[in-house]
Amino acid sequence: MAQRVTVALEDNLDGGRAEETVRFGFEGADYEIDLSRKNAAAFRKQLVPFIEHARKSGRAPVRRPGRTAANRQLSGDIRAWAKDHGIAVSERGRIPASVVEQYHAAGGR
Repeated sequence: MAQRVTVALEDNLDGGRAEETVRFGFEGADYEIDLSRKNAAAFRKQLVPFIEHARKSGRAPVRRPGRTAANRQLSGDIRAWAKDHGIAVSERGRIPASVVEQYHAAGGR
């Protein structure tokens, strides 16, 4: 049995048929809106004066949370457990997922 799935975009402003999804960013948030050709053109036209006076910038870097003392302690515990069980792990860097799984399977916290 064959199926055909049709996706119809609806203009988020007036409820009519949309031809495209417009993506944009503002104040650090990314947005997208489905618009007809007419509304997409109007959207772009409204932005022109601002874009003409703006400067391009790169994307803000994604901030990763820092390591906590608890994370460091757990890593130390896993390394000690691995060493006691004859499993080779480096003194620094990422601990292989398989070693972490073994540690937890053996009753580690």
